[in-house]
Amino acid sequence: MNQPVKMVFLDAVTMGDVNNWAEISSLGDYISYDLTDPALRVERIKGHNVVITNKVVIDRDVMEACPELELICVAATGMNNIDLDCAAKKGITVKNVAGYSTESVTQCTFAMLFYLLHSSRYYDDFVKSGQYSVSPVFTHIAREFWELNGKSFGIIGMGAIGRRVADIALAFGAQVFYYSTSGQNLEETGCRHLPLEELLRMADVVSIHCPLNDRTRNLLTEERLRLMKPSAYLLNMGRGGIVDEPALARAIDESWIAGAALDVLTSEPITPDSPLLKVRRKEKVFITPHIAWASMEARNRLITRMAENIKSHFNL
Repeated sequence: MNQPVKMVFLDAVTMGDVNNWAEISSLGDYISYDLTDPALRVERIKGHNVVITNKVVIDRDVMEACPELELICVAATGMNNIDLDCAAKKGITVKNVAGYSTESVTQCTFAMLFYLLHSSRYYDDFVKSGQYSVSPVFTHIAREFWELNGKSFGIIGMGAIGRRVADIALAFGAQVFYYSTSGQNLEETGCRHLPLEELLRMADVVSIHCPLNDRTRNLLTEERLRLMKPSAYLLNMGRGGIVDEPALARAIDESWIAGAALDVLTSEPITPDSPLLKVRRKEKVFITPHIAWASMEARNRLITRMAENIKSHFNL
């Protein structure tokens, strides 16, 4: 095209402080907004050839009102915020970025597991409170912990992230098995596939790495949570809505399970009345604000690959 590519990022604050924005901004006329209210979408997109969005919804109404729009770049892997059918009918290309966060999510999975498994909050507080400094004994092991070696590690969702988690769990000496929510990847993982209920009964750790869709919504109901061992830990790095959160809060307080680590929630940000914020045994639940995807390396990869998508589309 003869004119410079006109690009707008609607929710750039979701990327945090990254150092390679120039890979995109140098490709044409670029403007970014920290956040965009739905009422401002058309006003901000109109006249631009490219819209970049992480979570802002781009629906039929927006596309109809923005005839110059040629390319929608999703700053994520999931594209559920885009009306893909409408985009296809209007000839608007939609590009996401897959695989950029595999290492980041895998690392966070084990960081969160070990935080719970080793009672890290308790032991850190014990030292910093001054209790250790007055102890007559060189050690303090009031909270038990165990090794991952030899334990059963169940993975729900065996895509790229699930497979990488399996690699690390195997390296720690765990026995890994999985449940495929899509019915795919049943023979090529090198790990044993189990029905969901059997996996929940056997696993010492249950780690969720599947997308949210009609097959996985409310997948872990109260009935299924009750199948887990009282000594087992639940990790959700997939999507909120896969786990029944009120049931999970009861599972923690009533010791159906040993604890849970969550990076994703049904409502993000978390609602003030979430039952997970009212758990009495707070040391048994570890919640982070949807950060597992967001290592510096992952965010830099995401920016680079979005820039590549823009260059490819416009032959820059």
